[in-house]
Order: sequence, then C-alpha cells, then structure tokens
Amino acid sequence: MRARLPTLELARLTDGNITAIDIHQPFLERLQEKAAVAGLSERIACLNQTMFDLPFSEKAFDLLWAEGSIYIIGFEQGLKQWRSLIKPKGFLVVSELVWLKSEPPPEIQGFWERAYPAMQPLDSLLELIPGLGYHLIGHFTLPEAAWWNYYLPLEFRIKHLRSAFRHNLDALASLEQEQQEIEYYRLYSNCYGYAFFILQKSLIL
Repeated sequence: MRARLPTLELARLTDGNITAIDIHQPFLERLQEKAAVAGLSERIACLNQTMFDLPFSEKAFDLLWAEGSIYIIGFEQGLKQWRSLIKPKGFLVVSELVWLKSEPPPEIQGFWERAYPAMQPLDSLLELIPGLGYHLIGHFTLPEAAWWNYYLPLEFRIKHLRSAFRHNLDALASLEQEQQEIEYYRLYSNCYGYAFFILQKSLIL
C-alpha cells in the first residue's frame, strides 16, 4: 500500500491497476518517474494519503499489499480496518516485525520494547489471523541477507555522516542509535525478523 519499489514489481507481474499511497510526496513523485521509465505509469495511480483514513469504497480491491508499513496502524487494527476494502476471496499481504524466540536475551528484548513496543511473537500473530476474518495462505520470514542489503549501505553512510556532523551532538546521537540497531542484529538475528503473511479474506467473520 505504500509507494515503494514493490509497486513496480506488482505492476510488472500483473495486468491490474494499482493505487500506491504514501504521505511523503517526494516518494510518490519518484515512483511516478520510475513508472514512466518502465512504461507502467498508465496503471499506477499515486495518492498522498494516510492509511488511517483511506478514501475507498467497500470491496474496492482484489489485493492490498502493505510491505513494511502496517506497524504504523498496528497489525490487528490494520487487518480489521482493511478487510472491508477487499473483495470477497480477495487477498491481503503484509509484513511485520516479530519475535522468533519466545525468550530473547534481555538486552535485545529491552531494545525493541523501547523501539517498537507493539512487537509480538510470530506464533501470536498466526493465532490472531483467523479471528480477524482471514485464511492464512502462507507465511515466511525474510532471510538475513535481506536485512544486510539494507544495513550494510546504511552502515557505510553512518561512517560518512559521523565525520560530516562531528560537531552536532544531536545528529551524532541519532547516528549512534542507528549503528546500535545494526550491532544488535549482528548479535541477535536469530531472535527476531520480518515475517510476510499472505492472507485471503474469509467469507464469514
């Protein structure tokens, strides 16, 4: 549902029309530029809109795709509110940060309790899904390589910015927090991850 690179992949893999939403206009403009280059702009509409107040009619979509964004509204709340927008037997694909171990070490548990207190164990979310009106088609956890595709360029950038902002204490504190998250993943990558859920709307809630 957010205007990111998966939008272009969905357009390439289907012949449907796509509505991409985001609240950051430069992201939408960048998507429009890339869609034009790929020859997909006629099938991708960009909308600057918050997910808290979606202006769509009931049963408007065959598929809702929320990659790395449902945390903004909350996993349970998102599944509840978005269900009415999906056609009968339509689909919802979401990703969410989850605990993979039931008792993670206190250090990493404390970090994520501060950074994302709504984070839940994977099994808890799997148990929650049927009662919210969906069939679980499948789920998987992103491999560690996907995290490092993000973290390694970020770590390189942090090193550069530390030098550029060496006299800005607030900036250095923010950079240190980002670096700490990377170090924690190096130590505790087996304890948490991003889970993708492929869901189909059930006919009866």
